[in-house]
Formats: sequence, C-alpha cells, structure tokens
Amino acid sequence: MESTASGELAEKIFHASLRAVDPYESVKQHTEKIRAGYLSGGFNRIIVTGFGKASYWMAKAMEDYMPDMIETGIVITKYGHVGMEKLKKIEVLEAGHPVPDDHGTSGTTQVKTLLNNADKNTLIVCLISGGGSALLVSPYEGISLRDKQNITRLLLNAGADIYELNAVRKHISSVKGGRLAELADPAGIISLILSDVIGDRLDVIASGPTAPDKTSFSDAINILEKYRLTEKTARPVFDMLNRGARHLIPETPKDDNPVFENVENIIIGDNKKALQAAIAEAGRLGLKAEIISTEIKGEAREAGKWLAEKAGKIRREKGPGPPLCLISGGETTVTVQGNGLGGRNMELALSFAIGIEGTKGITLLSAGTDGADGPTDAAGAVVTGHTTEKARAAGLDPKEYLRNNNTYNFFKKTGGLFVTGPTGTNVTDIQILIVK
Repeated sequence: MESTASGELAEKIFHASLRAVDPYESVKQHTEKIRAGYLSGGFNRIIVTGFGKASYWMAKAMEDYMPDMIETGIVITKYGHVGMEKLKKIEVLEAGHPVPDDHGTSGTTQVKTLLNNADKNTLIVCLISGGGSALLVSPYEGISLRDKQNITRLLLNAGADIYELNAVRKHISSVKGGRLAELADPAGIISLILSDVIGDRLDVIASGPTAPDKTSFSDAINILEKYRLTEKTARPVFDMLNRGARHLIPETPKDDNPVFENVENIIIGDNKKALQAAIAEAGRLGLKAEIISTEIKGEAREAGKWLAEKAGKIRREKGPGPPLCLISGGETTVTVQGNGLGGRNMELALSFAIGIEGTKGITLLSAGTDGADGPTDAAGAVVTGHTTEKARAAGLDPKEYLRNNNTYNFFKKTGGLFVTGPTGTNVTDIQILIVK
C-alpha cells in the first residue's frame, strides 16, 4: 500500500464520519419527537429559528418532514453554506464567521423580533450548530459590533479555546448564555443541537443561547487577564464586564432560572458519533482501527508533535498484519505569531510531518468537519514522512512556514491540501492516522 493509497483510505474514512453526523438526517430522526411534543404540550403554532454552519440543512429537514406544522422561521448560516433549493417557510440568512458582521446583527434582530412575538401557545424549534456564536450576534447595550469584532479577533489570535472565547462572548451579548431563552419566555423551546465542543457542554455550544450559563462576568475578566488583553480590549467591553462583576448588570441566567422549565436541549450529533463511524469504516476497509483520543486540544503544533511521537513508536514496534488506523478528534488552538495563512488542522499536520520526516508507512489526515480550516478554502491537510523531504528538495523550509503560521501556502506549494468545500455539518476536527 503506497502513501497515496493510504491517503485515499483516510479520505474515505473521513467522509464516512461526516455521513454519521449529517445535519439533515440528524434532524429528520427527531421530527416525530417534536410532533409529539407539539401535540402533548397544547401548542397551536411552531416557529423555527437557528444559527450555525449546519442551519440550512437542519431547516430543510424541518420543512420536508413537518411542512404542515411550521408557521414561519429564520435561520442564520455562514456565507456559502446554503443549498441550491430555496426553503418555503423558513428564511435563510447568511453572515460572517468567525468574526461577526453587520449581516449577523441584522439577522439576529429579525430572530429577536420573531421570538418576541411568541407566546405560551408557541413551540419554538431552535436549530443550533457550530459557528452559532459568531452568526447569532446582538451586542449588549453600550457595546458596538466593532467592539465585539475586536475582542473576537484578539481572543482567537491569542490562542483562547472555545470555552474561554465563548465565556467572554456570552457576557457582552443580549442573546447568548441563556438570554435567548429569556427573550422567548413563556414559549416552549426544543433545541436540536449539533455539537462542535469537546465534552458537549450545552452552555458552550454556540455560546449556549437556550442553556443555563455556567460562567460569570468575573470569569470573562480573568480570561482577558490570562491572555494579557485588558489593555487591548475596547473600553466599553471592559467597563461592562467590570460592572457585571460588581453586580451592577444582571448575570446571564443560571440553572435555577424558571425560563428553562419550558426548554429542552437535545444533542443530535457530536464528534464522538463521527469517530465511531470512522472506526466502522476503517474496519470495513480492512484496517485495524481504534480511537486514541476524543479530546485533542491545546496548541495545534504541540498536538502534532504528540501524534508524531505516537506514530513513530507504533511504526517501530509494529509487526506483520493489516495497517493500523488510529483515529482522534477534538479542537486545537493556534497562537498567531506570524503573518501567514493557515488553520489549526494544517498547523497540526505540518508539525506532525516535521516530526515523522523520513519515516515510511505513516499517513495523517487532519481536517475540520465543516470543510473550513481557518480563513482558507481547505478543510485541512494530508501528510506523510515524505512531505517535508519534498519541501526541502524544492528549497522550502517547513519550520519557517510553521513559525510564520503560513501552513496553507506551504501545502499549496508542496501538495497535501485537503479540500472538501462546505460539508453542511460541524462537529470539530478529526485526525485519521494510518500506520503500515
């Protein structure tokens, strides 16, 4: 089996994992539960809202399987993540991600108006998927969109993880951290959630708009201090967080808030489900497969080093038999120090490639399940022990590209970019490691 063949196997396994968390099928499987809840709850109307990269396909499933019960709806998705067919009852809006934009704020205003008109006889079906934190954007009074854009960029570039990023976002928003549930009260809410967060914490996925918040204003301040961002943070943002910490602004709603009595949050797909499907596909293809981690996190290049060390050890110790397929998932971070172009999966892959340089029989695919790695058109990259050898032969220095966070251009020049286009789903990242 040549490295090209191993790469093709890895791609087949990756696509099988996506099919297991297909947003359309995942929502379809819950439409009967929604129908039963509607009938037993004495509701007389259903409205649909949603936000995230999978919003279009989730909404389409609702329309296809509950066309007689939906009155109206609005969902917000990322630019380019809309299918060809126009929905009939649910309006699909597009906006910016990962940094929010004006289209996100205007779309969220429409969502708020829709929910403000809900009453106790209304059942709201809320379709939540990864990316929702940037797409559902309504800054708290006194905070501008520019302020929010600034703090989002600062935290992303500093390497803050999704828990930290969303803890800050929740506390400068009028809709995140359970505040959307407050806005919709006394309507009933069923939220169908496609998780892009390690551990599936409801208050973190899309910043938990319909879930009790576990974080506080003080937590948000501590995060800014941790990354030394207090001086760079827009003054209205920092002032608001300080007022909140002094209890001069109401905290986000917590577990004991009665608004959650009418809310049901349901995880319909996550990274673990995708990894199990990957294991099954690897076995079908004749590989001996196992999951080595469901919580790959921390700096992407450090995760790449760890995987390279593991792969090298296994390669040295492996006896005869079928190739091994080691599968992992999670979400790493990148502390931006250079001015290049790339994403966390390409950063992990290049670090891995440097670590296994010259080693035969090892192939790694690392990719985002949404089809987008950083601000690029690639989902990630495929590397082998020959990747960096090939680069050096062409006069390229892999370590310099890694230092400059310029991994996209490295793989564009040497080959290895893994491009899928928008997949319609989003359950964090997957790494598929094949060892002969």
